[in-house]
Amino acid sequence: MRTLKKLFTAEELLCLPTVGRRLELVKGKVYEMAPAGGRHGYVAIKTGVRLSVHVQPNRLGHVFAAETGFIIQRDPDTVRAPDAAFISQNRLSADEIPDGYIDLIPDLVVEVVSPNDRRREVREKVEEWLNAGVHLVWVLYPATRSAIVYRSLSDLTNLTADDYLDGEDVVLGFACRLGELFD
Repeated sequence: MRTLKKLFTAEELLCLPTVGRRLELVKGKVYEMAPAGGRHGYVAIKTGVRLSVHVQPNRLGHVFAAETGFIIQRDPDTVRAPDAAFISQNRLSADEIPDGYIDLIPDLVVEVVSPNDRRREVREKVEEWLNAGVHLVWVLYPATRSAIVYRSLSDLTNLTADDYLDGEDVVLGFACRLGELFD
């Protein structure tokens, strides 16, 4: 992960050339990240599709794909891009979805852990999401076919492939066996 020196705003980040780069903004600092690997992308899209197949016909809200930027802090700005996210219909209508980064905290965030992700960095990202107001964070571990579901840093549940990932009161009615996301 490489960082640039100047503090940037979310609006400045949006204007940076990305040609083959993934960028996030953390407290005004731009971080360049390597593209995700195949397994990571496979699990991320399967999760996003499963959520979307449930959310759309039930008119629950909107599911966003990997790399969608969310502004989760201002001055200095932080823009994070989860592997999937959900915002309920009563908080965002389709005609309010901006072309730029979304200046609204998701209700649900999904993070897929890659082999090169450091445990500390994953934990910091989860903490950022929860501190910003995300109600539910799913951290998926393809290598171990497991997940940790966070409602807060002290209210979490470890899941194995045979357990069910549940949308709880955030994505009403959603449930799928965790292992299905890795198969």
